[in-house]
Amino acid sequence: MQEGQVRVDAMREAAPPLGHGARALQPYELTLDKFIDHAAKWHPTGEVVTGGGAGVAVQRIGYPALRERANRLSGALLALGIGPSDRVATLAWNSQSHMEMWYAAFGIGVSCHTLNPRLDVRQVAEMVRQANDRLIAVSPDQAAAAEQLVELCSCIEHVVILDEPGADAPHPDCGKVPVWTLAQLLAQHGRPTEWGGFAEAAEAALCFTSGTTGAPKGVPYTHRCNYLVTLNLLQSDVMGINARDVILAAVPMFHANGWGLPLAAPAAGAKLVFTGHHSDGASLAEIIRSEGVTLAVGVPTVWLGLIEHLEATGETLPSLQRVLLGGSGVPQALIDRIEARLGVRAQTSWGMTELSPLGTVTPPGSAGRASTAGRPPVGVDLRLVDAQGHELGEQRGVEGHLQVRGSSTVHRYFGQEEPATDAQGWFDTGDLAVIDDAGNLAITGRAKDLIKSGGEWINPGEIEALIGALPGVALVAVIGRAHPKWHERPVVVIETGAGASVSDDAIRAALNGRIPRWWMPESIERVEAMPLATTGKIDKPALRKRFGNEIAQ
Repeated sequence: MQEGQVRVDAMREAAPPLGHGARALQPYELTLDKFIDHAAKWHPTGEVVTGGGAGVAVQRIGYPALRERANRLSGALLALGIGPSDRVATLAWNSQSHMEMWYAAFGIGVSCHTLNPRLDVRQVAEMVRQANDRLIAVSPDQAAAAEQLVELCSCIEHVVILDEPGADAPHPDCGKVPVWTLAQLLAQHGRPTEWGGFAEAAEAALCFTSGTTGAPKGVPYTHRCNYLVTLNLLQSDVMGINARDVILAAVPMFHANGWGLPLAAPAAGAKLVFTGHHSDGASLAEIIRSEGVTLAVGVPTVWLGLIEHLEATGETLPSLQRVLLGGSGVPQALIDRIEARLGVRAQTSWGMTELSPLGTVTPPGSAGRASTAGRPPVGVDLRLVDAQGHELGEQRGVEGHLQVRGSSTVHRYFGQEEPATDAQGWFDTGDLAVIDDAGNLAITGRAKDLIKSGGEWINPGEIEALIGALPGVALVAVIGRAHPKWHERPVVVIETGAGASVSDDAIRAALNGRIPRWWMPESIERVEAMPLATTGKIDKPALRKRFGNEIAQ
């Protein structure tokens, strides 16, 4: 026997039995109620602020008081007969009361199913029925939708009208289904409640995809999954959030759990600012300035509106240090405008509902570049495969189909028996991507958006990146138009910034010599406002419907 083997055997004999170390540690389930507990105890001056729009006073509450209200709301849910393993739905904008409903559910093992108010009521009803939601909490302006949902969904037993600044609480007619205002529910049934006592593997939330790749599909999030995502968000090379930050969450809470901000802010003790459904440039500028926002997070179209407002008024936002963009491709021209006009660093990111939603982020302080979405944090792994799903031998500097796996990646969609991953746990994102030598990810397009022309493929993402770098281009999309000979030909659709113009010659000059000649767009179309999907992404199906039909030759 070799000397090294003797040492290993001796170490094994001296080591305690397997499992002994685990029993020496306290059990501590990674459940989401612990974030608001932590904030209330250790960051009592931290706040949640909800803006009410022009002329309406903001609503603000400290973490201790928010924790107390959410905890009593848990008692009210239990009094209504809603408990562990049940689901409640929210059809609401970002607000203090929406966040209270989240933590009220999280604390007693009830899953919170966020719904998108921008969807058609019948689409929402289908999701409610799938989830078997027993209670639905709605923003005041969604009272009419609540009436329709009660008619369409026999599973709904209670309706709660949430509080929002400047909004009167209506009383919809929901037949025999009781309707409560949040204040009434707390006054009649609210009581202190013990949180926890369930496993971290329990479902904490349910989010449906936007339906851009077919019918919307539900993605269940566990407490453990979202706890780990939150810890990743706090890392210095991800969002780098700390207790001194003031975070504007312009991303909706119904969009992949608000990108985790209602969890990460209390976990760090940061001040969290909501705008309700007021996301116009003037409202954003006012609340950023009045609350001293340091980090603003949202999709590119939100920041486009803010920039155009500031350019028109000459206002400044001196407190703002960083803007994090995600949700869709970001034109380089927009990043440059954000950084120049605001004097901030723009961080780009990539994620999906199926990733809970964190995929990659460029580190704070790095130069904002549309060509990269940054690196993945620990717990998120990426690889590139070919069209048949075989891993590419070279993973750097080549384009491939992007797959992901990790602790927060979907394994099986809600209600489906078949896994959404392959045998090794890899999830196919549907994206085309390149990973550079430093590990930075660049999304180069969607596989479903590829344009087939003359039997060969054209990648719209590469064309969009070149045109998006032109000054004056606010938003750009490239779609396929039916063609009698070539099957499809690319068409460019652009929205220019306020008062800007970009000629066809300038667009073609930006592409000339940088793409194959046969990729050159068939035509260039202009729109006053780019159509947007419910998540703020460019609505390419709408563009195809408008511009994708064959033109008589």
